[in-house]
Amino acid sequence: MYNEGIYLRKFLDPLKICKKYKPKFGQGNKESGLELDQFIELYNADPFYSWCGLNSSLMYSAHKAAGGMTSIYRQIGKGCENLFKEILIDSLEYSDRTFVEWSYKTKTKADKEKKLSLDGRILFSEIKNTKIKQNIINWTKEYIKIINSNYPKNGMVFEVRQGYKSKDSKRQNGDIDNIAVAWSQGYLPVFAIFSEQIDNDLVLRYKNSRGGVIIGKINGTSFESLFTFCKEILCFDLAAFLNKNSAVIKNEMHTTLEVLLNA
Repeated sequence: MYNEGIYLRKFLDPLKICKKYKPKFGQGNKESGLELDQFIELYNADPFYSWCGLNSSLMYSAHKAAGGMTSIYRQIGKGCENLFKEILIDSLEYSDRTFVEWSYKTKTKADKEKKLSLDGRILFSEIKNTKIKQNIINWTKEYIKIINSNYPKNGMVFEVRQGYKSKDSKRQNGDIDNIAVAWSQGYLPVFAIFSEQIDNDLVLRYKNSRGGVIIGKINGTSFESLFTFCKEILCFDLAAFLNKNSAVIKNEMHTTLEVLLNA
């Protein structure tokens, strides 16, 4: 039922994009960023930067590393999303892969239509695996007690992230909007965080807004831990999968960091 080879590829493929990262240095028309020699030429031509000694390969490395770190976190997040979607599709035995998708349309301040998507969906009516369906129903009945909400008529939708280090108010407000829209369409919204990196204040705020939060804790119930949820409810041991493939993942990360730290 589970293809771990596909799971590993889905998780790692986004990370490969990071190796191609090059800083743009404000040169917006350079889609792929500047190479080292282009950077040196640009900074040599700037009197102030050249006087300050910023026309250096070390400065280029610093920019490349700084932007690359952001790219790494972003692409790990994309890998987590891809992996979690595949687990849902296989564990729920969906007959159509599109069942895992969920999105809605909203208006911007400029009155333009914008499409927003979350990262996974459990659609109660389309779950073919009867054991897992009962697991999910039982879990949902208990979890709504924790967040003091009603039973969702259609299912659950997930916002998947590698971690949540920022306390950016704009992102938080966007998350609260997603929670409200999900409930209005009959779905319990759940934040699935692969690491433990999320501020407790955010967890409390999202739960108070009737959103679920499960994080990457090794120990903990399925109502707290993403790994326990996957193992006990979806019947896939995500923690064991990541631990078993840790050497491969670490090697890919190491080579990526080497590329980013090398001018």
